Amino acid sequence: MTVDYVVMIGYLLGIVGVGWWGRRRASSKADFLVAGRRLGPLMYTGTMAAVVLGGASTIGGVRLGYTYGLSGAWMVFAIGLGLLALSVLFSARIARLRVYTVAEMLSLRYGGAASLISGVVMWIYTLMLAVTSTIAYASVFDVLFDVPRWAAVVIGGTIVVGYSALGGMWSITLTDMVQFVVKSIGVLFLLLPIALAKAGGLDQLKAELPSGYFSFGSIGAETIFTYVLIYTFGMLIGQDIWQRVFTARTDRVASYGGTVAGVYCLVYGLAGALIGMATKALYPQLAGADGAFATIVKGALPAGVRGLVLAAALSAMMSTASGALIASATVANNDIWARLRSLGGGGAALPGGGAAGSDHDEVRSNRIAIMLLGAVSIGVACALDDVISALTVAYNLLVGGLLVPILGGLVWRRGNLQGALASMVAGGVTVITLMATRGVLANEPIYYGLTVSLCAYLAVSLVTRPTDAGVLERWRGRLAGHTEAPASPEPATAAL
Repeated sequence: MTVDYVVMIGYLLGIVGVGWWGRRRASSKADFLVAGRRLGPLMYTGTMAAVVLGGASTIGGVRLGYTYGLSGAWMVFAIGLGLLALSVLFSARIARLRVYTVAEMLSLRYGGAASLISGVVMWIYTLMLAVTSTIAYASVFDVLFDVPRWAAVVIGGTIVVGYSALGGMWSITLTDMVQFVVKSIGVLFLLLPIALAKAGGLDQLKAELPSGYFSFGSIGAETIFTYVLIYTFGMLIGQDIWQRVFTARTDRVASYGGTVAGVYCLVYGLAGALIGMATKALYPQLAGADGAFATIVKGALPAGVRGLVLAAALSAMMSTASGALIASATVANNDIWARLRSLGGGGAALPGGGAAGSDHDEVRSNRIAIMLLGAVSIGVACALDDVISALTVAYNLLVGGLLVPILGGLVWRRGNLQGALASMVAGGVTVITLMATRGVLANEPIYYGLTVSLCAYLAVSLVTRPTDAGVLERWRGRLAGHTEAPASPEPATAAL
């Protein structure tokens, strides 16, 4: 295990070093929150793939493969399909808006009153997403260092909070690129072929596993449909995803880079299912499927390689956690706190949603928000232990409360503020009520939540006055790429 310790400690120190280096580039609000809006295709693709594939996709993907076989890939497939849909249909328009948050988009489309409620829903989603990835640290540190669960959460969480607060999106982008490379090597090029070889190859898997393990439908049509509703649609509207779209240098970078990242997700999902199947063949009597990833890493990999694969798993968790953390801080600072200050007479809000002040003040306030919310996410993660349940809560709230008003605003001119607010409240309340009564993992919350949200949006929009013509004109101008303030200054060379 000594070699594994060296590999993991070296990786963690390297991540901290990269994050520290990124601190030098975070001199303005745009640099800190959206990497100056100047990422090129290579960096954009890597960071987008890194943020959407976290602990649930890696640890949870192997768990589902262990339990259901190839059809266990559907959770990650749904994420990849959502990223493809976002990139092909919406990312170019989103990038041209030149905003910082989803709530700012809703304010542009419907009017300022839409931002506070949507900001609260989005904040809960992003915070829970940070918690799920923080929970997953324990599975890696437990395998390697045999430390208590709470200590593993605190160690991993502190590192993520540290480099995220140092340089914001620039530090996160640079560390995401490292994590993307490590994750690709560790999971796709090391763990997958070694696990399959240990299990005797695909032919041996077919001989040992039930035939249902080789069907993409054995997990059940209803489960697949639910994954698509939650994760595919969640990719279309999540602040953590949109904030990466905002980092693209051009709308073409956002569209092309996101498409490549979506295809990568499909490959990653299939790899996780196959690793789970190999684990099932080698260790058919595990006490729980949650231990499938740790078991195959411990039992199949030699020293050194084991450390690198664990670093890959940690990479997946850290990239999603850092992306969710900065998204949560951005929403809290720009959509909730600034709006409450404005309503309470504590200072005007800027057009972009932040409180008035210099770029230095904006960076400092967002840095403080990251540290505070990072501490909260670590605390919550110490109290919870079910990654899939926590992730389901996050996506149920997001999709049930915000999908209809966001997509409706992008595609339906008649949708208005009253309809959007009714949709958010009705969908969110329905989802929360049904999760409390039917269970977090039940399918009914998202089914009924979306239905109620859509009905409320259509009905209220049609019986109330249309959106003001001036608001719509401003909205169309922003979609066309006409900003009301000068864009962030471009450096001599843009990021790859």
